[in-house]
Amino acid sequence: MAYWLCITNEDNWKVIKDKKVWGVAERHKNTINKVKVGDKLVIYEIQRSGKDYKPPYIRGVYEVVSEVYKDSSKIFKPTPRNPNEKFPYRVKLKEVKVFDPPINFKDLIPKLKFITNKKKWSGHLMGKAMREIPEEDYELIVKCG
Repeated sequence: MAYWLCITNEDNWKVIKDKKVWGVAERHKNTINKVKVGDKLVIYEIQRSGKDYKPPYIRGVYEVVSEVYKDSSKIFKPTPRNPNEKFPYRVKLKEVKVFDPPINFKDLIPKLKFITNKKKWSGHLMGKAMREIPEEDYELIVKCG
Protein backbone atom coordinates (compact mmCIF):
# COMPACT_ATOMS: atom_id res chain seq x y z
CA MET A 1 0.00 0.00 0.00
CA ALA A 2 1.17 3.53 -0.78
CA TYR A 3 0.24 6.91 0.67
CA TRP A 4 -0.20 9.97 -1.51
CA LEU A 5 -0.52 13.68 -0.84
CA CYS A 6 -2.96 15.03 -3.45
CA ILE A 7 -2.84 18.74 -4.16
CA THR A 8 -6.06 20.55 -5.04
CA ASN A 9 -7.86 23.87 -4.66
CA GLU A 10 -11.00 24.76 -2.74
CA ASP A 11 -13.38 24.28 -5.68
CA ASN A 12 -12.03 20.85 -6.56
CA TRP A 13 -11.94 19.77 -2.91
CA LYS A 14 -15.74 20.12 -2.98
CA VAL A 15 -15.88 17.89 -6.09
CA ILE A 16 -13.68 15.25 -4.42
CA LYS A 17 -15.84 15.30 -1.30
CA ASP A 18 -19.18 15.19 -3.16
CA LYS A 19 -18.34 12.84 -6.03
CA LYS A 20 -15.68 10.65 -4.33
CA VAL A 21 -13.31 10.90 -7.27
CA TRP A 22 -9.72 12.17 -7.71
CA GLY A 23 -8.45 13.30 -11.08
CA VAL A 24 -5.21 14.64 -12.52
CA ALA A 25 -4.18 16.45 -15.68
CA GLU A 26 -2.80 14.64 -18.72
CA ARG A 27 0.77 15.63 -17.78
CA HIS A 28 0.46 13.75 -14.44
CA LYS A 29 -0.73 10.49 -16.00
CA ASN A 30 2.52 8.65 -15.14
CA THR A 31 2.16 9.54 -11.45
CA ILE A 32 -1.48 8.49 -11.07
CA ASN A 33 -0.73 5.26 -12.96
CA LYS A 34 1.36 4.20 -9.93
CA VAL A 35 -1.74 4.36 -7.71
CA LYS A 36 -3.31 1.01 -6.73
CA VAL A 37 -6.62 -0.02 -5.21
CA GLY A 38 -6.25 0.24 -1.42
CA ASP A 39 -3.79 3.17 -1.52
CA LYS A 40 -4.62 6.12 0.73
CA LEU A 41 -4.94 9.67 -0.60
CA VAL A 42 -4.45 12.64 1.73
CA ILE A 43 -6.19 15.69 0.26
CA TYR A 44 -4.17 18.90 0.56
CA GLU A 45 -5.90 22.19 -0.28
CA ILE A 46 -3.51 24.89 -1.45
CA GLN A 47 -3.40 28.19 0.35
CA ARG A 48 -4.84 31.36 -1.11
CA SER A 49 -3.11 34.67 -0.70
CA GLY A 50 -4.27 38.25 -0.98
CA LYS A 51 -7.53 39.48 0.49
CA ASP A 52 -9.03 35.97 0.45
CA TYR A 53 -6.08 34.54 2.39
CA LYS A 54 -6.47 30.98 3.65
CA PRO A 55 -3.70 28.76 4.98
CA PRO A 56 -2.97 25.41 3.32
CA TYR A 57 -5.14 22.63 4.78
CA ILE A 58 -5.34 18.89 4.97
CA ARG A 59 -9.01 18.25 4.19
CA GLY A 60 -9.38 14.51 4.41
CA VAL A 61 -8.21 10.98 3.73
CA TYR A 62 -9.67 8.65 1.11
CA GLU A 63 -9.03 5.09 0.02
CA VAL A 64 -8.70 4.27 -3.68
CA VAL A 65 -11.43 1.80 -4.73
CA SER A 66 -10.92 1.62 -8.51
CA GLU A 67 -8.16 1.22 -11.04
CA VAL A 68 -7.11 4.39 -12.87
CA TYR A 69 -9.54 5.20 -15.69
CA LYS A 70 -9.89 7.97 -18.26
CA ASP A 71 -13.00 10.15 -18.20
CA SER A 72 -13.07 13.59 -19.82
CA SER A 73 -16.44 14.67 -18.43
CA LYS A 74 -16.18 18.13 -16.93
CA ILE A 75 -16.62 17.73 -13.17
CA PHE A 76 -13.46 19.51 -11.94
CA LYS A 77 -12.92 23.25 -12.21
CA PRO A 78 -9.92 24.01 -14.45
CA THR A 79 -7.13 26.33 -13.35
CA PRO A 80 -6.91 29.83 -14.87
CA ARG A 81 -3.59 28.82 -16.49
CA ASN A 82 -5.21 25.87 -18.28
CA PRO A 83 -8.92 26.65 -18.79
CA ASN A 84 -9.57 23.53 -20.91
CA GLU A 85 -8.13 21.02 -18.42
CA LYS A 86 -10.54 18.22 -17.52
CA PHE A 87 -8.30 16.16 -15.17
CA PRO A 88 -9.21 13.02 -17.16
CA TYR A 89 -7.07 10.43 -15.32
CA ARG A 90 -9.15 9.44 -12.33
CA VAL A 91 -9.71 6.99 -9.51
CA LYS A 92 -12.85 6.39 -7.48
CA LEU A 93 -12.61 6.94 -3.72
CA LYS A 94 -14.09 5.83 -0.44
CA GLU A 95 -14.02 8.33 2.41
CA VAL A 96 -11.81 7.33 5.33
CA LYS A 97 -11.91 10.58 7.30
CA VAL A 98 -12.84 14.21 6.58
CA PHE A 99 -11.23 16.69 8.95
CA ASP A 100 -13.63 19.26 10.33
CA PRO A 101 -12.11 21.66 11.04
CA PRO A 102 -9.36 21.00 8.48
CA ILE A 103 -5.77 20.53 9.67
CA ASN A 104 -3.49 23.55 9.15
CA PHE A 105 -0.68 22.07 7.04
CA LYS A 106 1.92 24.57 8.29
CA ASP A 107 1.56 23.14 11.81
CA LEU A 108 2.65 19.72 10.47
CA ILE A 109 5.73 20.84 8.52
CA PRO A 110 8.25 20.49 11.39
CA LYS A 111 7.19 16.84 11.90
CA LEU A 112 6.78 15.63 8.29
CA LYS A 113 9.63 13.45 7.00
CA PHE A 114 9.02 14.05 3.29
CA ILE A 115 9.62 17.79 3.75
CA THR A 116 13.38 17.95 4.09
CA ASN A 117 13.69 21.72 3.64
CA LYS A 118 11.42 23.12 6.36
CA LYS A 119 11.99 26.75 5.32
CA LYS A 120 11.24 26.27 1.62
CA TRP A 121 8.63 23.55 2.15
CA SER A 122 6.40 24.54 -0.76
CA GLY A 123 9.11 23.37 -3.19
CA HIS A 124 8.21 19.81 -2.19
CA LEU A 125 4.75 20.36 -3.71
CA MET A 126 5.33 22.78 -6.61
CA GLY A 127 4.25 21.57 -10.02
CA LYS A 128 2.85 18.31 -8.68
CA ALA A 129 -0.71 16.99 -8.62
CA MET A 130 0.27 14.30 -6.14
CA ARG A 131 3.32 12.81 -4.50
CA GLU A 132 4.00 9.73 -2.48
CA ILE A 133 4.60 10.27 1.24
CA PRO A 134 6.01 7.91 3.89
CA GLU A 135 3.63 5.83 6.00
CA GLU A 136 4.79 7.62 9.15
CA ASP A 137 3.75 10.99 7.67
CA TYR A 138 0.35 9.51 6.79
CA GLU A 139 -0.05 8.19 10.36
CA LEU A 140 0.92 11.57 11.80
CA ILE A 141 -1.68 13.38 9.66
CA VAL A 142 -4.48 10.95 10.57
CA LYS A 143 -3.59 11.23 14.26
CA CYS A 144 -3.75 15.05 14.12
CA GLY A 145 -7.20 15.08 12.57
